[in-house]
Amino acid sequence: MDRKNFQMPSTRTMISLAGSAMLVRSVIGGLIPPELQQYLFSKFRGLLGSFSSEITLIIEEFDGIGGNQLFPAAELYLSSLISPNANAQRFRVTLPSKESKISITMDRNQDVVDTFNGVSVKWTLFVSNSLPTTRHFDFNPLDRFYSPAKSEHKFFQLKFHKKHKQMVLDCYLPHVLEKYKAMKESNKTLKIHTLSALGSSGQWQSVKFDHPATFDTMAMESSELKRAIMDDLDRFVRRKGFYRKVGKAWKRGYLLCGPPGTGKSSLIAAMANYLNFDIYDLQLTNLIGNSQLRQLLISTANRSILVVEDIDCSLELQDRRAQQPRMMNPDLPRMMNIDPHPTTQPSKSRSPPTHSLQVTLSGLLNFIDGLWSSCGDERIIIFTTNHKDKLDPALVRPGRMDIHIHMSYCTPSGFKMLASNYLDITTHPIFSEIEDLILEAKATPAEVGEQLLRNEDPDVALQGLIQFLVEKKESDAAKAREAQMEAAAAMAADKEESEKSEKGIEGEIIRIM
Repeated sequence: MDRKNFQMPSTRTMISLAGSAMLVRSVIGGLIPPELQQYLFSKFRGLLGSFSSEITLIIEEFDGIGGNQLFPAAELYLSSLISPNANAQRFRVTLPSKESKISITMDRNQDVVDTFNGVSVKWTLFVSNSLPTTRHFDFNPLDRFYSPAKSEHKFFQLKFHKKHKQMVLDCYLPHVLEKYKAMKESNKTLKIHTLSALGSSGQWQSVKFDHPATFDTMAMESSELKRAIMDDLDRFVRRKGFYRKVGKAWKRGYLLCGPPGTGKSSLIAAMANYLNFDIYDLQLTNLIGNSQLRQLLISTANRSILVVEDIDCSLELQDRRAQQPRMMNPDLPRMMNIDPHPTTQPSKSRSPPTHSLQVTLSGLLNFIDGLWSSCGDERIIIFTTNHKDKLDPALVRPGRMDIHIHMSYCTPSGFKMLASNYLDITTHPIFSEIEDLILEAKATPAEVGEQLLRNEDPDVALQGLIQFLVEKKESDAAKAREAQMEAAAAMAADKEESEKSEKGIEGEIIRIM
């Protein structure tokens, strides 16, 4: 056709053609069922694909309800390929809190070309604002963390020539995994993960963990206890084959119990620094149902520590034996003059948030040592409590909490460690006086440390500590006397009430006779 005689279609003609196309599409949509349409479109795409020389692999962030190991491997591996000469025009540059190294990663819809054994492959990162249907296997409309509209579905697209399919699957992807493991180990910084209330789908969020606590600086009851804990940790990490041989999940449970301020959180930090394990801080009251707990535990990494602090306050997990007398004898509330249906409600400020769905004791136990406990290796589970006696025995038995560590009040050896840490001294003329007071006054390591922190002069700081311990000793003695007096008064009141009841019963008997 002669270009001089060619004329562009008019606007009216273009509008008419577009309208005709929309009409045909609507007619097809009305006549052909959606399933058949999808089938025909897939066949059509397959026909077009047969003429293409490229193969496309999709690497999604999640595989069902678990993570896809290839996704973080590709993410970290590709970050090492990014340079000013890379194909991509846009990158993500971040400097996380408490870190000094700038992180450069791929941005969405950008390409990075890699060459392996002379073969070029092209990576592209895609991000959409909706999750695949397999991401949440148990949707709960009450879950405030679940928000499909705000969630992101990430996946990498890997393209290469079809003749290199086996090389990519058998050599290139294993190469990416090996590089990822080496880079992760060399660049690892400890992280503490938590579930933020602002999280869109209840996923873990992390920051750098930079706690300075170590076993060398821990003021514990004795150096033998610290050595025993370290030996147990060392034995645990090297016995993967042993755990598999005896048929147990590769995990270890620790229960840390003791009064507030005795160093339970510091011990957790020391264990994490000793093992170089990340920490997952799990707040059970933030969860809605066992399904979300299962989702979170599956997404925790291997070689990590899962922490539930103040387990006795997190949920209604107290000793079920306290409820057994009432269950065995329904008349017990009436016999004890207790209202079986109290009308008063507990204080809102002290009661945990209630939901129609809650994490249950049986659900928690299933994740500690049930079938789901095997979904991961080399994991440590730590519970802390101020009141061990309030916990259900099923929660703390061996196999769930294997090691029980009592964190006591400050001891003479603990004081010497604190003096070395805070004042940089190992001996002083008044050490013996302080050690005697330490044995008499119930002071926590946190309280002793606070006194030593108040002055840099060892003489002034130690004199202040002596004054504090003397006052605390007198205060504890006064409280003990007050408690004894209250107990004696209560016993006298009970005895008087009992005598009145007996006299009343005798009077009733006389009147009846």
